[in-house]
Amino acid sequence: MLGLRYLALLTLVVWIGGLAVLGAIAAPAAFDVTAARHLPDARLVAGALFGEMLRRFAFVSYGAGVVLLLTLFIRRILGPRPHRWGIRTAIASIMLLASAYAGIVVASRIDAIQREIGVAPSSLPDGDPRRVEFGRLHGVSTALQLVPILGGLALIFWEIKE
Repeated sequence: MLGLRYLALLTLVVWIGGLAVLGAIAAPAAFDVTAARHLPDARLVAGALFGEMLRRFAFVSYGAGVVLLLTLFIRRILGPRPHRWGIRTAIASIMLLASAYAGIVVASRIDAIQREIGVAPSSLPDGDPRRVEFGRLHGVSTALQLVPILGGLALIFWEIKE
């Protein structure tokens, strides 16, 4: 059981930590560096760079979600069943679903808008429907990434408390 609990915690740390690093460090760094170097279409380049980071990290998120759920199910089968197993399993499932929706559905819509525009969405006029839709999807993506962060913090708390 200790090994499974350790694996669950390690999985949560990688998943949550990765999301936190992407949002707090990688995204601002990509935009700051491209702007400071006065690259042509700096925001477009930074967005493409960060989009690729998110795309690659999505696979880490999917794997983490599967591993986390497997550890919960194996612990239930081998016993003793983790405290509040149903709630933990529901939280882990919601975390995985939110990540998958953000990485598959929302990201593909964002990519389609970016391909259609061909320039940084911020360069479009404020009322342009494509800019508005891009902003909405960006907000949805950000909100969806908060789901695994908040759910993961709750699961870490339960693992440490148990």
